[in-house]
Amino acid sequence: MAGDVVVIAPSRGWQPLRLRLLWGFRELGYFFVWREIKLRYKQTLLGTSWAVLQPLLMTLVFTVIFGHWLNVGSGGSPYLVFSFAAMVPWAFFSQGLSQGSKSLTSGATLISRVYFPRLLLPLGSVLSFLLDLAIATGLLLVLMPFYGYTPGVKALAFPLFLLLLLVATLGTVFLLAAANAQYRDVQYITPFLLQLWFFATPVVYSPTIVPHGLRSVIAVNPLVSVIDGVRWMLLDGPSPFGPGLAVSAVAAVALFLGGAFYFRRTERGFADVL
Repeated sequence: MAGDVVVIAPSRGWQPLRLRLLWGFRELGYFFVWREIKLRYKQTLLGTSWAVLQPLLMTLVFTVIFGHWLNVGSGGSPYLVFSFAAMVPWAFFSQGLSQGSKSLTSGATLISRVYFPRLLLPLGSVLSFLLDLAIATGLLLVLMPFYGYTPGVKALAFPLFLLLLLVATLGTVFLLAAANAQYRDVQYITPFLLQLWFFATPVVYSPTIVPHGLRSVIAVNPLVSVIDGVRWMLLDGPSPFGPGLAVSAVAAVALFLGGAFYFRRTERGFADVL
């Protein structure tokens, strides 16, 4: 009817993820991923080499301190390749978490001016690190033959552990990004959280040193099963399949759904607080 007024108001309550809407804006999502990659390596002398240098340099430090000075066990594998195999997925998680948690505040101007699914911002930040993950994984595969390892048929399980890594990372990022938009204390808490998470994850030590009764408890951390899976695939480590992997999968899915729904619940107020 002529003269009718349509009022667009923010949604209230817990909202669905609206996957169709995200798919409809997929080209914008691709742009966010590409923008993150360009901004990260713009005006750098070494460019994408930093994707390898960061985890590799940390691995060298860990090898000297934990592998030689402290003689931390590595389950029979050379310590350098043992720790680097863990640093590859950990670097993806930590970098994705650091950048993704700030994605909304970094995109505040865009959020206040135009409508698009806000989930695309943390998604773009996290998925842009898939390039770094691929480059670091390539270096790991190059190093393995020097230590007597070659990828076998077990490497076909890689997509399973990559999916677990993605789900856990995205869920955490959704939660922290939404919280950071409202409470800027989160940007100071995130580095401390990453430090605690690092030592709760068997990056520099073997999970076999954990008492048997506590292994199901630490499996609540999805990164434990991811790293166990990588070492099993590439270094003939203990099989990650069992109750621990099931616990990690449930924890990752719960984290993803909880983070996504919390993000959607608070999304309506982003433009006002950023």
